[in-house]
Amino acid sequence: MNQTRALTLVVAAALFMESLVSTVIATSLAAMAADLKVDPLTLKLAFTAYYVALAMFIPISGWCADRFGAKTVFASAIAVFTLASVACALAWDLPSLIAGRFCQGLGGAMMLPVGRLILLRAIAKRDMVAAMAWLSIPTLFAPIMGPPVGGFITTYYHWRGIFWLNVPVGVVGLLLALALVPQVRAERMQPLDWTGFVLTGLGLSLTIVGFTLAGRGSGGAWTSALLTLTGSALLLAYVRHARRVEHPIIDLSLLHIASFRISLLGGLLFRVAVGALPFLLPLMLQVGFGLTAFASGLLTFAAAVGAVTMKLTAGPILRRYGFRQVLCVNALISSAMMAAIAGFSAHTPHALIVAVLLLGGFFRSLQFTSLNTLGFADIELSQMSRATSFVAVVQQLSLSVGVALAALLLDLFRSSAGRTTLQAGDFSRAFLAIGLVALLPLLMYRRLAPDAGAEVSGHGRSETI
Repeated sequence: MNQTRALTLVVAAALFMESLVSTVIATSLAAMAADLKVDPLTLKLAFTAYYVALAMFIPISGWCADRFGAKTVFASAIAVFTLASVACALAWDLPSLIAGRFCQGLGGAMMLPVGRLILLRAIAKRDMVAAMAWLSIPTLFAPIMGPPVGGFITTYYHWRGIFWLNVPVGVVGLLLALALVPQVRAERMQPLDWTGFVLTGLGLSLTIVGFTLAGRGSGGAWTSALLTLTGSALLLAYVRHARRVEHPIIDLSLLHIASFRISLLGGLLFRVAVGALPFLLPLMLQVGFGLTAFASGLLTFAAAVGAVTMKLTAGPILRRYGFRQVLCVNALISSAMMAAIAGFSAHTPHALIVAVLLLGGFFRSLQFTSLNTLGFADIELSQMSRATSFVAVVQQLSLSVGVALAALLLDLFRSSAGRTTLQAGDFSRAFLAIGLVALLPLLMYRRLAPDAGAEVSGHGRSETI
């Protein structure tokens, strides 16, 4: 068991490093923009570059582990992520920061799925529950620590310090990976859909970059339209391609399963709204209200505390009310909690801000848990790997769209007022719009059967069973 725990902690350290940098960067956006002398909204490109890289390379992470060995890929991914963090810390302008973030995404895309794969293949089933419990610790505490830590470093040192923070963790993680991680491989190699990889990789990246460039001063309307249309055409070409190959890199046939389809597409829209929050909220508190990065981080971490609290209650709630009712009612609540942020001002008591963010984090996390669980409720064991890859791509895609949409809304609101600077009112209107986006999936959730996913949630079973 000691060896099991050691191996799990190595993977958990990598997960912690990735989770932490994803949360600390949001608090430092305003300081980055001032130091690099760019419009804060153009930093959306640094956000989306990371998510695009994840969406592109996650689908081939399992194949790479089987082809080159899980230990080799996992250790290499930690090294890439750590070196990319150094590149971000040394970035001298926006393009160099974007390049560093993309390389971080490449490392993260290989590091996390392969780390989980190592545990699944190397640890005995009797030890799996304990291993997964240890592995969940970083996902619980990194989002809580991220905003205050990032804000403190940015306020009292420099924003570049948030990237240097990864270096010692990465070096230790790499040494432990080389010493402790076994070189596990699959018994049989699946062929890689290279054509599908190229079509989806280019299609996703061009579409998202094109949409991200939309807005004044981001690269021009024609460039944005051309990239978006080209990327969309490549994705349509992939749809045709996926119907003709035996092992497509993203299995679109899974969309025939109603629970998977509704949770995936509804979850996409919900994650678009949630993906906008880490971009909008710190900027509103710092640019709109004039708070320091540290003060901002001390407020925004409340959402993560709410999310952690929810994990203790999700099971009983789903068992009592079922997926359909929870998703429908919670969509209304989550939408209202996002829209409520529009009522914040520089004079709003911080205790009230914390309360709203705490409750919002609770209900958003309940929605994520419900969607993630429902999505796999009717998936056969033989389809699980393909479904996991599909869901991971859509999740990263939706987060990048959320950042791009948030920046586009802010740009439209300030442009319509004839300004080049952001004001608090721009953020209020953006949060109202994001709240409406979070409400749209309700139309899909209502199509679920009342007993959808009952075998997983336990809804409708006798309490004595």
